[in-house]
Amino acid sequence: MPSMETENSNVLRAEEIKLLANEAFKAHKYSQAIDLYTQAIELHSENAVYWANRAIAHTRLEEYGSAIQDASRAIEVDPKYSKGYYRRGAAHLAMGKFKEALKDFQQVKKICPNDLDATKKLKECEKAVMKLKFEEAIAVPESEKVEPQYDGARIEGDFVTLNFVKKMMDDFRNQKFLHKRYAFQIVLQTREMLCALPSLVDINIPDGKHFTVCGDVHGQYYDLLNIFELNGLPSEDNPYLFNGDFVDRGSFSLEVILTLFAFKCMSPIYLSRGNHESKSMNKIYGFEGEVRSKLSDTFVEAFAEVFCCLPLAHVINEKVFIVHGGLFSVDGVKLSDIRAIDRFCEPPEEGLMCELLWSDPQPQPGRGPSKRGVGLSFGGDVTKRFLQENKLDLVVRSHEVKDEGYEIEHDGKLITVFSAPNYCDQMGNKGAFIRFEAPNLKPNIVTFSAVPHPDVKPMAYANNFLRMFS
Repeated sequence: MPSMETENSNVLRAEEIKLLANEAFKAHKYSQAIDLYTQAIELHSENAVYWANRAIAHTRLEEYGSAIQDASRAIEVDPKYSKGYYRRGAAHLAMGKFKEALKDFQQVKKICPNDLDATKKLKECEKAVMKLKFEEAIAVPESEKVEPQYDGARIEGDFVTLNFVKKMMDDFRNQKFLHKRYAFQIVLQTREMLCALPSLVDINIPDGKHFTVCGDVHGQYYDLLNIFELNGLPSEDNPYLFNGDFVDRGSFSLEVILTLFAFKCMSPIYLSRGNHESKSMNKIYGFEGEVRSKLSDTFVEAFAEVFCCLPLAHVINEKVFIVHGGLFSVDGVKLSDIRAIDRFCEPPEEGLMCELLWSDPQPQPGRGPSKRGVGLSFGGDVTKRFLQENKLDLVVRSHEVKDEGYEIEHDGKLITVFSAPNYCDQMGNKGAFIRFEAPNLKPNIVTFSAVPHPDVKPMAYANNFLRMFS
C-alpha cells in the first residue's frame, strides 16, 4: 500500500504532466497530449479533469468512442463536473447521437445555467431531436399504399390543389377521413414552408386589396366552414391570417388543422402560433387524443414538430401588430427582438415567447399578474408605449372568448378577435373576424353565430381526468 508521501508525490507529478499535456494540446499535438494525460491518469486516476481533458483530445482526433468513455469516467469521478457532461455531449453530437447529447447538455445547463455555449448547444440538440422524431414519424407511412377502395380526396403528384382541398373539406364535412399518406404529405410540406419563415412575419397588402384576420377556432370545424361561406375561401386575392389556437377543446381539431395546413401549402393563408399549439396543452385538451384516434401515434410527434415552426407574430404594412396573446413584462421590446426569438421549441414558461402566447390586456394601467398563471396582464399605457416605440397603429390579438366575438380596448389601440362561436357548445358567444383594406387598414369587424355540427361533444378526446370537471 503506497505511503501518504508517495501519494502526494504522485499527485504533484500528475499535475506537472497534465500541464505538459495541456501545452501539447494547445500546439495541436493531440496524440502526444493523450499519451501525457494517460500518464497523469496512471499516477492519479481520481482527478476528473484529466479524464475530461483526454476526452477532448480524443474528440479532436475524431475518436469519439474513446472520448465518450473518458468523459463518462470523469462524470463517475465527479458527478457535478460540468465539463465531463459537456465533453461527452460534444462527442455524442459529433456522432449524430442527438438524444444522448441532449441529456448531457441539459445536465450542463442544470449545473451551469449561465453557460452561453452550452445553452446554444442545447438548443441545437433540441432542434435536432425534434427533427429526428419528425422524420421517424413520417418514415412508416411513406411506404403505405393508397387502397383501391379509398374514395376520398387524393393529391395527384407533388402539389396540393384547390380541387383537392375542396374535396377534402367536403369529405370532412361528411365525417370521412383523409388517407394517412396525404395527411403526411400536407404536414411535411407545411413544415418545410413554416421553417423558412422568420419568427415575426411582415405582410404587405397592396392598396385596394383586403386581408382577413381570424382568432381562435379551437377545433370547431363547421364554424370554420361557415367563415369561408361568409368571407370566401382563402386565395391570392382573399388572404387570411389565423391567429393561433386552431386545435384543442373542439372535437374536430384534426379537420381544422389539415384544412388550414392544406391552404398553407397553396400559400394564401398565414398562421400564428397560439398557446394551444404545444404538447402540454394538446395532451390535456384533446388534440393528442383526437390525432391518435383518427390517424395514429406517429402523427402526434409530427404535429408537435410543425407547431414549433409556426411564427409568433405578424405585422401588416408596418402598422398593425398581430399576436395570439399579448405584450410584455418589460418596456422597450422592439420588433427586431421578436424577430430574433429562436422559436423552434416548446413554449417556455417565461420570457418574450411565453408572453406573446399567453398574456392578456387589463383595463387598468400598468402590469399585473396573469389570471391564467402564465404570462401577465398589461394595461393601455403598455400598449400605447409599445406602439409608439415601434411606430405602429394597432395591436390585434385573440386568446380570450368575447360575448360579441371581439372587444375593442385601450382607447381603440387593441382589438381582441375570437372566431369560435358558442365556444365549447356552452358559452353562447358570437364569433368574429376582421377585414382590413389597404391603404388605411381600418378594421371592419364581422360577427357571426354558431352553426350546427355532428353530435360529437367538445372535449370528446380530452384527458379523462379533465373531462370529469367539464
